[in-house]
Amino acid sequence: MSHDSTEGSGKLRVIFIDVGQGASQLLISPSGKTLLIDAGNNDKEQVMLDALKSYGISRLDIVIGTHPDADHIGGLDKVIDQHEVGRIYMPKVSSTTKTFESVLRSIQRKGLKVSTAKAGLNLEWDNAVTVKMLAPVRTYEDTNDMSAVIKVTYGQHSFLLTGDAERNSEKDMLASGADLRSDVLLVGHHGSKSSTSAVFLTKVNPKYAVIQSGADNKYGHPTQTVLKRLQKQGVQVYRNDKQGTVEFITDGQQFEIRAER
Repeated sequence: MSHDSTEGSGKLRVIFIDVGQGASQLLISPSGKTLLIDAGNNDKEQVMLDALKSYGISRLDIVIGTHPDADHIGGLDKVIDQHEVGRIYMPKVSSTTKTFESVLRSIQRKGLKVSTAKAGLNLEWDNAVTVKMLAPVRTYEDTNDMSAVIKVTYGQHSFLLTGDAERNSEKDMLASGADLRSDVLLVGHHGSKSSTSAVFLTKVNPKYAVIQSGADNKYGHPTQTVLKRLQKQGVQVYRNDKQGTVEFITDGQQFEIRAER
C-alpha cells in the first residue's frame, strides 16, 4: 500500500493499525501533525515501525500510552527510540512489568517527561482539530479503567478512542457531562463485554465502530454480547481481524473509509 506523505492533505486521517490482539491508532492532522495512541504488543514492534515508515512518518508530535498493558504499550519503546517525539501522555499508573520499564527507559533516553493523562485536558495539536481527554475521570483500582480516552473533532466529524476503558470509567465519563457523541467509536477493550455498556453506546451513538482484536485470540474478543449491541444500534462495524488496517479520512464534511482487505 502506498501512502501520501504527511505534508498535510487538508484532511484528518485516523488509522486503526492492525496489530493483531492489541491496539494502535495513528492520527495525521490536516496540516500534517501526527499523534500516536498505543503501539501494539512487544512482538509487533517491527509491524509498528514498518507501518509508520509506510506513512512517511519520522516525527510524532504527541504519543499517548493509554495504560500499561503490554498489548497497548509493548511496541512504544522502539517507536520512541526511532522517532522524534514531541510530548508523551500516560495515566498515573505504575507497573512493574519489563514492558513498562522498557517504555520508561526509552522516554528517559529521549529526555522526555511524561505528562499525566487525565480527564479535562485539551491537547494542542492542530489548530483546526480539537483533541480532548475525557478519561480517566478519577483513580481506579483496575488499570483498564485508568485508560486515557480521547475525543478528536474536525469539522462535523468526531472520533472517540477509548483504550481499554471499562464500565466504571464509562459511567464516570457519562456523569462528567462531557459530550460523548461521536461518529466513530473505537470499541473499548477489543470488544470485551466489560466495556461498551448499552448506556454508553447509546450516548456515543456512533455511525461506525472499529474493533481492534486478533483473529482467534484466546479471550474470545470481540464478544457476541458487544457485537449484538452494536448491531442492534445499527452501527457499521470494521474489524482489524477481518479487514486488516482500517483508515478513516475526513475533510470535516465527508468520510472516506479504506480497509486493507
